[in-house]
Amino acid sequence: MDYRRFGKTNLLYSVFSLGTMRCLASEAIAVETIHQAIALGITHVETATGYGKSEEFVGVARRSGLADSKVADGEAADHLREPRSLYLTTKIPPTPDADAMERSIDQSLQRLGVDALDSLGIHGLNTWEHLAWVTANDGCMRAVDRAIADGRVRHVGFSTHGFLELILAAIDTDLFEFVNLHYSLFFGRNEPAIARASAKDMGIFIISPADKAGMLHTPPQTLIDLCQPYSPLQLNYRFLLSDPRITTLSVGAANPQELHELEALLTVFCNAGGQALTPEESGAIERLKTHQANVLQSDLCRQCYACLPCPEEIHIPEVLRLRNLAVGYQMQAFGEYRYRMFENAGHWFPGTKANRCSDCGDCLPRCPHALDIPALLRDTHERLKGSAGRRLWQD
Repeated sequence: MDYRRFGKTNLLYSVFSLGTMRCLASEAIAVETIHQAIALGITHVETATGYGKSEEFVGVARRSGLADSKVADGEAADHLREPRSLYLTTKIPPTPDADAMERSIDQSLQRLGVDALDSLGIHGLNTWEHLAWVTANDGCMRAVDRAIADGRVRHVGFSTHGFLELILAAIDTDLFEFVNLHYSLFFGRNEPAIARASAKDMGIFIISPADKAGMLHTPPQTLIDLCQPYSPLQLNYRFLLSDPRITTLSVGAANPQELHELEALLTVFCNAGGQALTPEESGAIERLKTHQANVLQSDLCRQCYACLPCPEEIHIPEVLRLRNLAVGYQMQAFGEYRYRMFENAGHWFPGTKANRCSDCGDCLPRCPHALDIPALLRDTHERLKGSAGRRLWQD
């Protein structure tokens, strides 16, 4: 395992972090999963108040002695670059009520069984209203500041699924030491936020670089073939960890068995995780881009976002990004999975479905590539709406 400084927090994080949103089957499975992650050299465990009983399960795991274990055994020590400690992050949603935030912090401390949080993340800073709550003099950050002053919280950051402009504005408040955000080989929109956060010496945590980056654990054959001799997941991990600005990637294992693939990759990443992409890796990435452009031709959406806003509140760039992936790489299952979230996930995945298009034509003159956006929206809806009778959304 390799380790990197988490920005101005100065905490030394493993380049893979255990996210516990899916560690909910039982207390025993969650504790065993955390034990396995620690054995692999993971030093950072992330949870949230919204992750069911995750905080309680992490607390049980911590009390089992993990926090005091620097090295699991002699064999593990051979793979460590630095001595190991266990750092805990929990996340709490933004609120305009400082007293509510105060109570939430104390409840999280109690569930985790700790006197202080290594890091607290404002969870889901996704809208301009959320940002207003954070920046208000009497908002939730007043309680966070008190918790920092009295030692209950050591570092504060935010997680976001919001638009780039909002993320940049949140970074520019200078209230935060780290940011959790989406970014991958298949979603580059947030690169300016990576650059801005790095310039401010913030820790950078990449959310779900396997599942929400493209269901890369179960890729289609077309994607497998294009990424050869690498797996799509391995290529995405290398793309991310070759960037020295990025500190750590989330691994959302539901059980110890799901960490086995990471264990198999660690030999590769211990030797090359922090190095620049090799010519072969860069060639595979260019091959992906060229193939997608050749397949989509004049229908390729280049993700400039000039088409927004849409009067029908369709998130046009994201709809067409899913089409890019489904048509260009045969990532149909991923496209359906994400498309189902429109109108079903609130501020976590904003936008209406593409069949809401009224053919008003507002977007057409704004597209620098003259895409027939209404036609592409209708096509995407037909491709990704899924079969009748299936559940609209589950995540």
